[in-house]
Amino acid sequence: MEAVCVVLHVDALEPRLLLMALHNAANLRKHYAETPVEIEIVVNGPGVRLLRDEPGPLRDRIAGGVPPVRIVACANTLRVMAEEEGQPPALIPEVGVVPSGIVRLVELQRAGYAYVKP
Repeated sequence: MEAVCVVLHVDALEPRLLLMALHNAANLRKHYAETPVEIEIVVNGPGVRLLRDEPGPLRDRIAGGVPPVRIVACANTLRVMAEEEGQPPALIPEVGVVPSGIVRLVELQRAGYAYVKP
């Protein structure tokens, strides 16, 4: 059976958009319960600030067992944040890092992932 592959893109500093992406991921998993599903949430630009390892509902949701989904932050954005703040930001431990968010989006779409922007 062929996997359903989806990339969700969050690039705004709006918690509701990241929460919506997490809800979308859960709904995809529920709908395709009998089908392999690959889901990645790519976060770049101002949206990366949502992934800081700070107390709050986003951290709790991501750290507390979101449906199996890979969440990645853009290293380019992290570099800019580190320059602005004088140190690299601490991310929620479950969040991975990719060299470039936009490049990752292109790579996944070229690999057949459906693109969704909540």
